[in-house]
Amino acid sequence: MSEHTVLSEHTRQHDTTDRSEGRRMLAVVQHDFGGPEVLRPAEVARPVPGPGEVLVRVAAAGVNPADWRIRSGEVRRFGEPPFTLGLDLAGEVAGLGPEVSGFRVGQAVLGIAFPPHGAYAQYAVVAQERLAAVPAGLDLVQAAALPTAGLTAFQALTHVAPVTAGRRVLVHAAAGGVGHLAVQLAKARGGYVIGTARAEKHAFLRRLGADELIDHTRQDFAQAVRDVDVVLDPIAGDYGPRSLAVLAPGGTLVDVRGTGPDRTVTRALAAERGLRYVEFGFTPVGADLAQLAALAADGRVRPALAEVLPLTEAAAAHRLSETGRVPGKIVLTV
Repeated sequence: MSEHTVLSEHTRQHDTTDRSEGRRMLAVVQHDFGGPEVLRPAEVARPVPGPGEVLVRVAAAGVNPADWRIRSGEVRRFGEPPFTLGLDLAGEVAGLGPEVSGFRVGQAVLGIAFPPHGAYAQYAVVAQERLAAVPAGLDLVQAAALPTAGLTAFQALTHVAPVTAGRRVLVHAAAGGVGHLAVQLAKARGGYVIGTARAEKHAFLRRLGADELIDHTRQDFAQAVRDVDVVLDPIAGDYGPRSLAVLAPGGTLVDVRGTGPDRTVTRALAAERGLRYVEFGFTPVGADLAQLAALAADGRVRPALAEVLPLTEAAAAHRLSETGRVPGKIVLTV
């Protein structure tokens, strides 16, 4: 991993204030919306941390479906290109902006960055409240796979629909980025975990602790299960109404798709049946990220790495992610 060394005290003092335009770095930049081919390595100015911000020397960056939805223009909340993608990162603190507390130069951290200065770069600036320390026992590549998918699963199953011993939890797309972490979280808390996934991924999910598995290409889950307390759904569409049908009285459907089809029908059916329906998006909270990282360091929740590729192969990583067939996570190393 390039430039992954601790800065000297002299450098640390200057990194907090230096705004020289001579500082450059490698980043993956896109100048237009489009397919994976718009992702191109380039030399750009290194970002400078402002008040409450931390400069992170990136060791690894996670790849999420949100990344290619932003790249393609499906999601435009970050404005028009040019920009650098990447939400998830792990690395070392390289500099501190004014008013930062709780972090030090050389400290290993994981967190969430946002375009236009995303994580697909040698350096990224991250608000301190979106960072957490990497605990002993968790390497930086594993850490980079956690933030977005991990917080989605953790917050949904902790704050929105808490899983306790004996609760029945149905996880759709259980082998995916969010799903495989949700399976582990629910199991770690004593839940009975049911997952939907293709048959070839069942062995992988059994190793993660799934109690019951349904091949959704051969069997309708809505006919196969009943009396579920919590459904975690990263798919939406017709999965919403069908998932409501398997819920026990008082059950909760948590839709974590973020973007996609209209949910009017699902919302109306849930209200009609007295069921709880929540459209959920994760919040990049450092305290939750710290708890998630601790669970990963203890081995109770660990991201499965489907592919680890160099930063310059970001386009290949997106092509792989867009197949929707990746078990676990893809990570880019810097």
